[in-house]
Amino acid sequence: MSIRYELIIYWSEADQCFVVEVPELPGCMADGPTYEQAVVNAQRVIEEWIETARALNRPIPEPRGRLKYA
Repeated sequence: MSIRYELIIYWSEADQCFVVEVPELPGCMADGPTYEQAVVNAQRVIEEWIETARALNRPIPEPRGRLKYA
């Protein structure tokens, strides 16, 4: 599965790990000890988020590409 959702990745000093947020999928987040592992974990969580939404007959947002923040 090709993941096309925007990822916001940052270092959490409090948790001592990289955190990945997927703003287009409510509640979808992952983390990892390295940047690369955090992204791999995010890809898996995105797939699980989509599978769960399908199982519950909930809408799955289409990736919008780069989001703009004010």
